[in-house]
This record gives sequence, structure tokens and C-alpha cells, in this order.
Amino acid sequence: MLTTTEIVRMIRKSGIVFDKVEIEAADVPFGIGSGSGVIFGVTGGVTEAVLRRLQQGHNRVDMESIKKSGVRGDDGIKVLTYNYNGREIKAAVVNGLANADKVLQQIKNHEAEYDFVEVMACRRGCIMGGGQPVNAGPRTRKARMKGLYDTDVNTQIKKSNENPMILSLYDTLLKGKEHELLHRNFSGK
Repeated sequence: MLTTTEIVRMIRKSGIVFDKVEIEAADVPFGIGSGSGVIFGVTGGVTEAVLRRLQQGHNRVDMESIKKSGVRGDDGIKVLTYNYNGREIKAAVVNGLANADKVLQQIKNHEAEYDFVEVMACRRGCIMGGGQPVNAGPRTRKARMKGLYDTDVNTQIKKSNENPMILSLYDTLLKGKEHELLHRNFSGK
């Protein structure tokens, strides 16, 4: 696996200057993306994508409600409750392994109960995690978050399950093997 820093070094060493490169379409696996997929890199992005998936359609009010549910921001531990068709879904969004340990202990000690827990090992999510350029301060963190959210706003496909490339994958290579290949269950033992 390459880190972002290593890729930047390779690009510089090869002499590629992006504003002088002729623009062309991306290769097919990367040619179509969803806004939900883009925001995975921000802490809370996975939870936001799951909440979007639960919603029928793309009602602007519902999408704004998800954004304002407490899922966004870079606090180490965020707890939110989201109303889905009259059922309250309680979620925890955690970034940083020390915070993950705190939440796991709360669950283990029956001090907290969640329907969904998102854990990102890196503090503040992937945008500040391993392989990212070093010496990133608060301005850089906010700019990276904004960049992902801006990209999400500008995508045509908002939900991962509406991406035709993903649908094709499920209908072909993964057909009948989805649970075996993609789902994992862990016990607290």
C-alpha cells in the first residue's frame, strides 16, 4: 500500500505537472462515484452514508436533517440519535483508538448502547490519518473536510447503493456471496 506522501514524492520525481497534463476521463472503476463514498474519509462520513441509505429518495429536508444530526464535526466521540420512520437510531461516531477504547468499555459495562458505531483509527478520520502529508494544522484539517463535503455536494449520485458500477458488481461478481465476502460479525467474548 502506498501512502499519500509516497505518491506525492513519486509524482514529483517523475516530473508530472498537473496543470500541464491534458484532461481525460478517469478509468471506469473510478469514473463513477457517489457523494456517500467521498465523505467516508471524514469522521462521521460512514455514519452519514448509512443514514442516507435508510432514507427513501433524496428529499432535501431529510438530507439536511442528517447533516445536522450531530454526525459532522471532528470531536473524538460523537453520540447522536436519528429518527428513522418513527424509530430512534442511536449511533456513536468515534475517531482515534483511545476514544474507541472508551466507547467499547462503555458498551461492555452496559453504560451505553448503540445501533451503530463508526470507528476511525486515525484521530479526526482519514483526512488526518496515516499517509497524509505531515504538519497539518487546524486550517488544513478544515480545508480537507470542506473539500470532501464540497465534492459530495457536486456529485450526481448521493447514495452508494445507487451507483451503477456498484449495482453491477453486486449483480455479477458478488451475486450470492455478499454476506460471505462483505459482512463480519464479532462477539464481545
